[in-house]
Amino acid sequence: MAHYLLVHGAWGGAWYWRDTLAALIGAGHRAHAVTLTGVGERAHLLTPAIDLETHIADVLGALDTEELQDCILVVHSYGGMLGTAVADRRPGRIAHLVYVDAVLPAPGESWSSAQPPDTRAARIASAESHPQYAFAAPDPTAAFGLTGPAADWVRRRQTPHPGHTYTQPLDFDPARVAAVPRTFINCTQPTLPTIDVSRRRMADPGFWGGAWHRGAGVRTIDMATGHSPMVSEPQAFNRLMRDLAA
Repeated sequence: MAHYLLVHGAWGGAWYWRDTLAALIGAGHRAHAVTLTGVGERAHLLTPAIDLETHIADVLGALDTEELQDCILVVHSYGGMLGTAVADRRPGRIAHLVYVDAVLPAPGESWSSAQPPDTRAARIASAESHPQYAFAAPDPTAAFGLTGPAADWVRRRQTPHPGHTYTQPLDFDPARVAAVPRTFINCTQPTLPTIDVSRRRMADPGFWGGAWHRGAGVRTIDMATGHSPMVSEPQAFNRLMRDLAA
């Protein structure tokens, strides 16, 4: 039996992992999905005070409260910021860190640092116009390549994302994070432009001063689907998740 902790991306919630949770638990594993403060079923807690450290504390709290050891930590999209922070602060608790089409930050960067200036400006403007300083969710068809009932399901559930998580920098030790075995799931059809920098970084032998490719080992798995494979290709994605425990 393996222990999984699943962390959603922006505008999401634990709901994003519905099919994955069922598949992992059905296979005899222990799996827990976090909902970050201010989104999903915790949207009523949205305030301008929420920042990156709030969401890091959410994940650390789940890790500690669920008493997870040798955890397979699976992080999606924006969740790459949180997975990197948790692996830096609790490396001995993480057996494997899985970035699902996720942000790969450099030390001292914010989530927004490597994004195009027009995207950054638009999201900050959206947050500034929101009474709780949060920015609106994109359309899941245009952004994530979802169609039909899957797109409708995501569209109904997305909530505005706390704005200060976007610009707060993250300091961490790349060598300590790289000491955790890592997998990057690269979603290629269609690619999400805001993850393009992460795609280049994971292929760069000099990323994190070379630690990304040294460390405890890293592999890349391509999936010919959009940014949310747990929704668009759940059977293939869940098979990959189960294989991590082998």
